[in-house]
Amino acid sequence: MKAYKVALTRTYIVTIEAENEEKAKLYSEYYLGNYPDLSTDKDRIKRSFKIKHLEMVCNEAYEIIRD
Repeated sequence: MKAYKVALTRTYIVTIEAENEEKAKLYSEYYLGNYPDLSTDKDRIKRSFKIKHLEMVCNEAYEIIRD
C-alpha cells in the first residue's frame, strides 16, 4: 500500500459556560486544541467553566501529498 500525508481541517461549534467571552474563547482553544475535551474536573472547578456541547461541523482534507 502507498503512504500519504493528509492535511486535515476540522471546525467545531463549542457551547461553553464561562465567566466572560474572553475566557470562553481562551478555554475553548486551550482545552480543545486536541479533541476531545482535555479539561479535568479540577480545571473546570478552578476556572469556573463547563464545556456543555461539542459538535464537529467540518471535517475536510485540504492537501494530500504522496509520501
